[in-house]
Amino acid sequence: MPAKTQSTPTADAMADEVLIGRLRSYASDVLAPMAPEYEEDARFPDEVLRFLGKGGLMRLAYPPVTAAPDTSANPDASSMNFYESIEILSTGWTAVAESLHLQALATHGLAHHSGEDLRAELLEDMLSFQKIGGNCFSEPDAGSDLSSLTTQAIDRGDHFVLNGTKSWVGHAPVADLLNVYCRTGGQGIAGISCLLVDARTSGITIGAAEPKMGVKSLPTAQVRFVDVKVPANRLLGRKNRGMLIAAEVFHKGRLGLAACANGLAEAALNTAALYAKQREQFDRKIIEFQGISFMLADMSTQLAASKALTRHAIGETGSPGALLLASQAKLFATDMAMKVTTDAVQVLGAYGYTRANPVERFMREAKLLQIIEGTNQIHRATIASHL
Repeated sequence: MPAKTQSTPTADAMADEVLIGRLRSYASDVLAPMAPEYEEDARFPDEVLRFLGKGGLMRLAYPPVTAAPDTSANPDASSMNFYESIEILSTGWTAVAESLHLQALATHGLAHHSGEDLRAELLEDMLSFQKIGGNCFSEPDAGSDLSSLTTQAIDRGDHFVLNGTKSWVGHAPVADLLNVYCRTGGQGIAGISCLLVDARTSGITIGAAEPKMGVKSLPTAQVRFVDVKVPANRLLGRKNRGMLIAAEVFHKGRLGLAACANGLAEAALNTAALYAKQREQFDRKIIEFQGISFMLADMSTQLAASKALTRHAIGETGSPGALLLASQAKLFATDMAMKVTTDAVQVLGAYGYTRANPVERFMREAKLLQIIEGTNQIHRATIASHL
């Protein structure tokens, strides 16, 4: 058989690899030491995210384009590297990884479904984190069931008049732009549109940040719209076809959440393994006890399996089974992270239950990942429907 020929990496690919290599040390040396204080104070790491934006990390998700790209195409190496970057950042600080991920999701409609003038006006600021975005999906009475949305936008020709309330909006207290999914037509998902709204427009009230159990430095709040005027050119995609954008965002969201979960679980495993190699009981390192070593072995195996499934799901974007794989990856990775972080607390024993060690925070953060981007019960239902 002839020898396989290896393709020469492009300059962009090599630059991406250098960037990812730097992220590893940045996550461990900078983010991990910062996280406890910021999480305790529920302080948004604005300077960190602007630094990452200025460094070009968002461009892995949205390489420069001259026209709206084909969203059905398989991801290139740059896109794969973006998910790997989220995973790496999550080993140091989940809130930063999730905020970067959320920014990418909030940029999707603008990058892929807006007019060239709007992209020219706003896309660069979103990619550099000069403007922060958020997605307004859920409502007080409509969570996973988007067909029940009641937030309404009335078309007045040159503008829309927006009324309603959105809940659980990530970035809301710090956002400059909001993707608002609202009803512009009849009932069900067929009557939903997406408007890109300036967060400081008259008639918008943003509530106080929710007192969350974990990921407290990424603020989440309720947003109320009362007779908010939105220019007609802020309609993303086609009127009454906003669910097409939402479906793409959900797909990317599930893959990003899986990457975050993998990074979080890796941090928990590393912390537990290091402790087990140092802690002595009965004149032995506790990692020498089978009860501990087998627990760590299972944690490592589950993490490896989750990473493999996540990478496979990312690589299959655009294929017929892409949506199923994304749900499977999100479900498996976040359940795995919950189990691994819980076991990490167990390995550290009483020390793991105190705030002196990060594993108790890891466990609280893992629980959030099982809930957002569709609860894991919803994903089980989605997966079952494909069987």
